Amino acid sequence: MHVPTQPSFLRSRAGWRLHLVLRSQPWLLEQKVLTQILFPSINALSFSCLTECHHLDYLCIVLLLRICPHVFSAEGSSSYKQHRRTPSSSSTLTYSPRDDDDGMPPMTPRRSDSAISVRSLHSESNMSLRSTFSLHEEEEDTEPQVFAEQPSVKLCCQLCCNVFKDPVITTCGHTFCRRCALTSDKCPVDAAKLTVVVNNIAVAEQIGELFIHCKYGCRATASAAGGAAACTSTVAGKPGAYEVDPLGCPFTIKLSTRKEHEASCDYRPVRCPNNPSCPPLLTMNLEAHLKECEHIKCPHSKYGCTFIGNQDTYETHLEVCKFEGLKEFLQQTDDRFHEMQLTLAQKDQDIAFLRSMLGKLSEKLDQLEKNLELKFDVLDENQSKLSEDLMEFRRDASMLNVSSFPSLCLCVAYDPQQIFKCKGTFVGHQGPVWCLCVYSTGDLLFSGSSDKTIKVWDTCTTYKCQKTLEGHDGIVLALCIQGNRLYSGSADCTIIVWDIQTLQKVNTIRAHDNPVCTLVSSHNILFSGSLKAIKVWDIVGTELKLKKELTGLNHWVRALVASQNHLYSGSYQTIKIWDIRSLECVHVLQTSGGSVYSIAVTNHHIVCGTYENLIHVWDIESKEQVRTLTGHVGTVYALAVIATPDQTKVFSASYDRSLRVWSMDNMICTQTLLRHQGSVTALAVSRGRLFSGAVDSTVKVPPLVTAPPADHLRPSVCPFLFCCSRG
Repeated sequence: MHVPTQPSFLRSRAGWRLHLVLRSQPWLLEQKVLTQILFPSINALSFSCLTECHHLDYLCIVLLLRICPHVFSAEGSSSYKQHRRTPSSSSTLTYSPRDDDDGMPPMTPRRSDSAISVRSLHSESNMSLRSTFSLHEEEEDTEPQVFAEQPSVKLCCQLCCNVFKDPVITTCGHTFCRRCALTSDKCPVDAAKLTVVVNNIAVAEQIGELFIHCKYGCRATASAAGGAAACTSTVAGKPGAYEVDPLGCPFTIKLSTRKEHEASCDYRPVRCPNNPSCPPLLTMNLEAHLKECEHIKCPHSKYGCTFIGNQDTYETHLEVCKFEGLKEFLQQTDDRFHEMQLTLAQKDQDIAFLRSMLGKLSEKLDQLEKNLELKFDVLDENQSKLSEDLMEFRRDASMLNVSSFPSLCLCVAYDPQQIFKCKGTFVGHQGPVWCLCVYSTGDLLFSGSSDKTIKVWDTCTTYKCQKTLEGHDGIVLALCIQGNRLYSGSADCTIIVWDIQTLQKVNTIRAHDNPVCTLVSSHNILFSGSLKAIKVWDIVGTELKLKKELTGLNHWVRALVASQNHLYSGSYQTIKIWDIRSLECVHVLQTSGGSVYSIAVTNHHIVCGTYENLIHVWDIESKEQVRTLTGHVGTVYALAVIATPDQTKVFSASYDRSLRVWSMDNMICTQTLLRHQGSVTALAVSRGRLFSGAVDSTVKVPPLVTAPPADHLRPSVCPFLFCCSRG
């Protein structure tokens, strides 16, 4: 059997809709719910026929539709209608949604009660998860609904007993309000679990065709009286009743077009535009009120005119108003101001666009930095291999004939290239590492962090954390060793004394009124730096006796270095040189390029790192500045020195996450190291090895260099440690 291309039943909207739904959703043919969704009012014969068709092909449904085309006919007009209320219809009809149909007055059908169609289908899972309602639905809940004619009981929800709002069909085949279906567990008819299947568009259209009284023709009533109960409506979750107001709007309108009417209704309450304190008005009375209103303001009131009067005095005032003669200029000013506002809004949009582009460029830059880091890592690895090969070659040459190669004996001392390699990473701190200190006797490394702890690391054998020292209540900013005592300074303004042999706290001193940001020791004296002050402490066993306070500093003392008989302090853009014996300032060096953050001293130079990425170098004898080293793109937080008989190298750590190696012979950068993922904040040197701590909470560890036999070595100069901490 062949189905015509466009049978007659498809000429009706409901029939065509069903045709499309069944073509796209053939599973409906297997569902019992189809008989209740599509044909609720077909006679028993047609209904039973459809029930037997659930195993047949879609063509059977098409034939059934051709037999019963009247079921899907759409009669009536959807055009906007208004009816003036007659005396017979001026009161609300009394009805109960659960009454029998026989007791209800007939209602002229605008659409067949059985013309229920399916517009869109949603998956069961999506509908079951939908638990929110649109703003439009909630707004409708607050609107009174007084029907001009008694609605059919078929248009009332069996859960809330009100006319359907957003009707939906559930899996049991019954129709309920969407809110009722989603907030109720079981169907009141067959106790089945309620799950929304599809919107009941046909019922929604029928309800939209019902005539109601304009809300401006209704008034609230405490309860139904006189046999004329008002239609109930839910308002903010509480039941309320409304009745027809004989003094209100006399029109009845379709429910679907109420918004259009009420927006222009003559009975809509409005406020006087001249003065909000005027009594409420109806739209129809507004024009007459404006003619008599005593609160009319001058049109130039926004410019400062204070006139207020009625219509007669208003016209007289305009003739003498000083702003009236300037109205063209004022209008042009307003127009110009408006244009500027539009321009400003456009600029804001441009700025937002540029910010988004800047974000993308920043992401690209980060990616390029990562690629560059990878390339640097490869370069460092290659250089390390070359260095190892060179060292192996030198060892082989020395073993073959040491006496034949006297020059090689001078090269067997610690090669500075060895410190470039990174053996591993100390991980354990829960915050940035701000300071490092080495106890060379026991090959121990101490690290202070923002997590308020000091960790003790074995740098020779196990390469593990030996212990975590706890005692400070603030960030650990500075570490210093004198003898077998470790001194730690913190943001809690205290200095704690630790016994290195037992790794126990032996004393706590309230040292400053501000965080202790630097510590250094020399000649059995401890120097502590803070805000605008350096305190000098005599070390007496585990006690610290205050000897003197050095003043004349104008900012945080972020750098302290003790070398031979002098103390070097960095504060703001000044380096002061103090005589350790007399504790007097003997020289002052002025810097440029921001505050001093780090200081290092070699045999021939004074070196300092600044906030603005620069490294300044002075001659240690003449105190004349000889060079400014550039290359970093961030604050130089720390400096360290390694000296051999052949050369001296300075290492700088920066906010830009890099370490740079500087040759002090020719004042050039010989290598850039990228060890960390965050700003490098601290350096420490021990036995020719360079340790570095960073904001990424890690400490990078170089390998231990094993020296050849003593009779093949030249005496080497012990490297110095110069590391600074921040306040």
